[in-house]
Amino acid sequence: MERGDRDDVSGAAVYQVGLDLRGRDCLVVGGGAVAQRKVHGLLAAGAAVTVVAPQCLPLPTEVTVALRPFADEDLDGVALAVAASDDRALNARVARLARKRGIWVNVVDDPQAGTVIVPAVARRGELQIAVSTGGASPALAKHLRERLEREFGPEYGDLVALLGELRAEWEPRAARAGVPPAARRAAWHEVVELPLASLIATGLGGEAAAQARAVLERALGGEDS
Repeated sequence: MERGDRDDVSGAAVYQVGLDLRGRDCLVVGGGAVAQRKVHGLLAAGAAVTVVAPQCLPLPTEVTVALRPFADEDLDGVALAVAASDDRALNARVARLARKRGIWVNVVDDPQAGTVIVPAVARRGELQIAVSTGGASPALAKHLRERLEREFGPEYGDLVALLGELRAEWEPRAARAGVPPAARRAAWHEVVELPLASLIATGLGGEAAAQARAVLERALGGEDS
């Protein structure tokens, strides 16, 4: 979505993306429970986080904390700002300043005032399933995320790790063997149709890997190029 040239994102078709925030400076304005949750999410993404608030709840040691009111210059060099204070006027001010500078900003108490709407995310290892209502109902997004967490257990994190390992091993071999892209995609579709998650959940991770490898070997025509 365009930065700084709209009054809000109400009714907009939000384009879902994943931001690579590793090592990027991110600012959280506010020190309450909501701000604390935002900080943990940013840290999980590898961001370098600064919190500005007159007072705040305990935070991990890697967070830079400035116990004072927000100042305009706090936005200098920031890739993403989160307005998470309990002061709506302050959050709106942070949003206005960030938008003017072309900085992505998330506003917790008024999502349409920002340029980023953070979805509710169910995480299982490298697997992330995001749910967004475009800011219309954070409560519904949370409810659906909790349902997804019940449906997709920890075994899906292990499944993603397994598939990542197999892909790193097999794709170079398939390329050397001249397997066409369409045939490679078909092989992976066949792999993910296997009951791999169920096997992993019951402690049969080795069997899951063996079944997946058998499909991939067939796609190579039995040749180990």
